[in-house]
Amino acid sequence: MSSTPIPNGSAEAPLQLSTLPPVVGINFGNSYASIAVFTKEGLAECIANEDGERQIACAVAFHGEEMYIGNQAKQQLVKNAKNTITGFRNLLGKKFSEIPQSENTTSAPVIQHPDQPDTPAYKVQVLQPAPTPLPTSAFTTPAASHAPTPRSEPVLVDRILTVSEVASIFLKSLVQSASDFLGKPIQGAVISVPPTFTPTQKSALEQAATDAGVTVLQLLDEVSAAAATTTTPIWGLEPDRTQLVVDFGSSSVSLAILSIREGLAYVLGQSSTPTIGANQIDDKLIKFFAADFTKKTKIPLNVCPAKDVTDQRAEAKLRLAIEHTKRTISASPGAATCSVESLKDGMDYTGSINRMRFDMLGSPIYATVASEISSLLSTTGLDAHDVDEVVYVGGTGCLPGLDDRLGIEVGLREAVETPFARGTVVGGGLGDPTTIIARGCAIQAALINGLGSDGEEGELRQALTGVGAEVKATTRTLGLLFPNGLEENKELGGTWVPIVQKETALPVRRVVSFEVGLSEQSKRIAFEVWEVKEGIRIEKVAPPKSSDPEDADDDDDEPEEEEVKHRTLAKERLLAVVDTQAKLAIQTKGKGRDAGKWFTHVQVQFVVDIEGALDVELKEVGEGGVVEKLRVSSL
Repeated sequence: MSSTPIPNGSAEAPLQLSTLPPVVGINFGNSYASIAVFTKEGLAECIANEDGERQIACAVAFHGEEMYIGNQAKQQLVKNAKNTITGFRNLLGKKFSEIPQSENTTSAPVIQHPDQPDTPAYKVQVLQPAPTPLPTSAFTTPAASHAPTPRSEPVLVDRILTVSEVASIFLKSLVQSASDFLGKPIQGAVISVPPTFTPTQKSALEQAATDAGVTVLQLLDEVSAAAATTTTPIWGLEPDRTQLVVDFGSSSVSLAILSIREGLAYVLGQSSTPTIGANQIDDKLIKFFAADFTKKTKIPLNVCPAKDVTDQRAEAKLRLAIEHTKRTISASPGAATCSVESLKDGMDYTGSINRMRFDMLGSPIYATVASEISSLLSTTGLDAHDVDEVVYVGGTGCLPGLDDRLGIEVGLREAVETPFARGTVVGGGLGDPTTIIARGCAIQAALINGLGSDGEEGELRQALTGVGAEVKATTRTLGLLFPNGLEENKELGGTWVPIVQKETALPVRRVVSFEVGLSEQSKRIAFEVWEVKEGIRIEKVAPPKSSDPEDADDDDDEPEEEEVKHRTLAKERLLAVVDTQAKLAIQTKGKGRDAGKWFTHVQVQFVVDIEGALDVELKEVGEGGVVEKLRVSSL
């Protein structure tokens, strides 16, 4: 496991850019992509392409002499499926022999390249333009008269495109949209990659971007991109928290658990499940609306998985229409419609689905994701009660039913932070699952672009863009225990002041300041440095009795006890004892509760090096000199 480099400053407001950096962040998904740049207000925001799309379908289509990219290309799935290419990102860097038939879900068939061994490619039909007429000057006319007459009309020919060439076409269009928005050429980009990408696939993606004329500053994994966004000050949460990232893609679900410590993210555990994804929800919706269409019109409609050749066009129409249905159900508590013109046999269709029915259809998929989260928590040795924040990534993460189901199935705390609890899910703003990765890539791109290539800045730039070594982290929380403190901690027997939280990447430096009560006679500062273990205590509590007498009469059995979880602290290891004389003791004046008592203001610094050795430094604020400095053995 390794820590994630996070920008030391927000790209949302604190950057205050005088000029817009000529770099972009690209979230390159298998189904949709998005572009983020810095606006004049200094905000990292997703931008729309020339068609007004912020979520750009990863599709390329050919129709006659025209080439379509994005949502326009996806519309070609209805009438021109054999010349429409989708799902090409996941095939980057793979050999043709490595692609199973189940993965060949693109509309244009994946074939073996005729000239390149074991290379996947697409064969599409395009209209080849007619050649330019021969010159007709006095010098060339005699020779031209002996040449065959050129054709005057374009002809239909086969065109072979490798996966890399398709990716280059698509990436070039994204960068062109960003260049048009900024009004200047794009000099570099940070592109997201899924955690399942192998080094070969990453190399293929970088080569495709290079062929598109894009300078790749970094290939940033999606978890790091999400962390770059969620650790900015504008995110507005506690600097120390445990974060669960749920990346719900179309063909897979990726999970990650991060410990966020003062803006630095440390990966505690990751998993990816390619057997579940948003496509399964789409399949259930298609079946639901197909059955409703048959019920209303008495016209049979066979869709996935039992496909009828004659109904593939109807299925494509439904698959496009439910994209709008899902967006509506995400933003509205009411019902959402699905309307398709001439679905089959010239019959139009309009159906509706409410959120309850929608969640019932998606319930098995939600339950599977919840099971994967519980399994990851168990693998990393964490309890669901330890999760402080849930971050959703991807369009499916906008579904409220998913958030509700995961909270119940996984057993998350009621006070857990989610974008739904903060009301920042949709609209392209803070917390919108569809923009988080692209904005994180833009933040990273601005950071890299602002660093020079020489000296210390060059070393920092290389550290950010290179592959880092394995990073260690603390396994226990380190802090101070005042046995005779003003407030007693029953579990530890004194006042506990945490300094370095567990799962903090090393090396680390933390400084805290606070007041210490002193005895009137000795005026000494005394405390212990402890390593403590955090845990979960489960308490069974009987639910409150109902005040309704009818309920009491109906149920004579004792109510089932509920489990309530509490966080606990336990002493693990005593590291040091500090006992020194206070030099700046102050007696409180007045008639208040603390009148006559002696206090001093102290500052304590903990420094844990990369090997785990701890340095503790204590000084009284105002005096300027170090009162006590000690070194503790490796943790």
